[in-house]
Amino acid sequence: MRLKKTMTLLDHRKTPKYAPILSLLLLFVTGFLCAGAQPLTGQWQGVLNVQKVQLPLVWYIQQKEETLNASLDSPSQGAKGIPVDTVRFANNLLELKINLLKASFSGRLEGDSISGTFTQMGQSFPLVLKKGAPKAPERPQTPKPPFNYNVDEISFINPKEGNTLAGTLTTPLNKKQFPVVVLITGSGAQDRDETIFDHKPFWVIADHLTKNGIGVIRLDDRGVGGSSKGSETATSADFATDISAAVDFLISRGYKNIGLLGHSEGGMIAPIVAATNKNVKFIISMAGPGIAIEKLMLQQTFDVAKSMGASDLEAAEKAGINKGLYDFVKTYQGANFENDFRLKIEKALEAADDTKNLPPAQKQTIINQQVKIIASPWFRYFLNSNPPDYISKLKIPVLAINGDKDVQVNGEQNIAGWQASLKKARNKNFETRVLPALNHLFQEAKTGSVDEYATINQTIAPQVLELITQWILKLK
Repeated sequence: MRLKKTMTLLDHRKTPKYAPILSLLLLFVTGFLCAGAQPLTGQWQGVLNVQKVQLPLVWYIQQKEETLNASLDSPSQGAKGIPVDTVRFANNLLELKINLLKASFSGRLEGDSISGTFTQMGQSFPLVLKKGAPKAPERPQTPKPPFNYNVDEISFINPKEGNTLAGTLTTPLNKKQFPVVVLITGSGAQDRDETIFDHKPFWVIADHLTKNGIGVIRLDDRGVGGSSKGSETATSADFATDISAAVDFLISRGYKNIGLLGHSEGGMIAPIVAATNKNVKFIISMAGPGIAIEKLMLQQTFDVAKSMGASDLEAAEKAGINKGLYDFVKTYQGANFENDFRLKIEKALEAADDTKNLPPAQKQTIINQQVKIIASPWFRYFLNSNPPDYISKLKIPVLAINGDKDVQVNGEQNIAGWQASLKKARNKNFETRVLPALNHLFQEAKTGSVDEYATINQTIAPQVLELITQWILKLK
């Protein structure tokens, strides 16, 4: 998802892109060296304070013959190796420019510090860089070898669409009969570990389950790691065929007790798969949608805005603006959607109190981002999706859990949706829970705000891992 303090659509994708880092599609690094640059080479780190969000930045400066090259990491956003287009250094003054971000940094070198200003699209922020490598974030739950279970690299083809999927299968040692779970990532292209902010939640889940006698497949999404890209027009329905192919792969290996565990959008995909593949024996939803997606996203707009300091009135205004945009998308029957939607969102930005006075360049960046997202087949399918259509067909065992501090998928609303649909299905074996003090990633959180995700060392609350494990082991 993309989250901004200014009005913007919230699309359910999981990798936040806060201002001022707005694009990763950059050109190769070029630069020019002036005399005296040797003290400059190395790593430089600093923290940008943007709208109450602390955004760590790490600059890497290298000298090659008579040229300086540089790149930028934004660790909390998962952005690495962003090339810098211009590097100039003379008289202890450093200038760095990233053209496609419309961003620059200018500062003075004094000892092991560079004090200056980071500017992007008309906004300026003080930034002090210190020389040295940044301290790696603590992620104590990330599994480390040796492992007391089998670890096998796997790949198979989705016969319906022809794309290759790659991943890891972990299985218990010296055990012949055991359940196997296929993990399903949330929105956006994710690796098999569902890595976010140096957390690896799917690796943590797989490790815990396998240590307790449960096999696990975790897969790279299309176009990530070892998995092929597949169609440019793929939707959640297409991703469901990837998971169904994973189930069939396990069947071909002789496994019979196969379940699905989906996080966020993955919790929507799991019921789609189970509705057509009868080899699925159980489902676990972690913050999966239990209500119509449009309703979920409007609540998400409100909740995220509130978590970022907006008043009830301001949050409701943002949700109302998005409602108008969603209605346009759902009812559009014209011939040029991208052009007409661009005009619609331009009017929305002019009407909103917190965006009407933005610099033209920043408005255009927001517009371009939103047009790209909303015009995609994935989003248009997603927006029109109604998860209860599939949940209400589930007869197999279901565990659905949410955190009560989840600002992306509201816990009370969506668990109520799961309960209503499962009752409609006359499902006799399901459990639903709204777990206290947990956010969308199932970390123990203070506010649930997206800003907290990177600052929390815990990847997944231990009680969640134990709840999932014991629920699976109790199934007959």
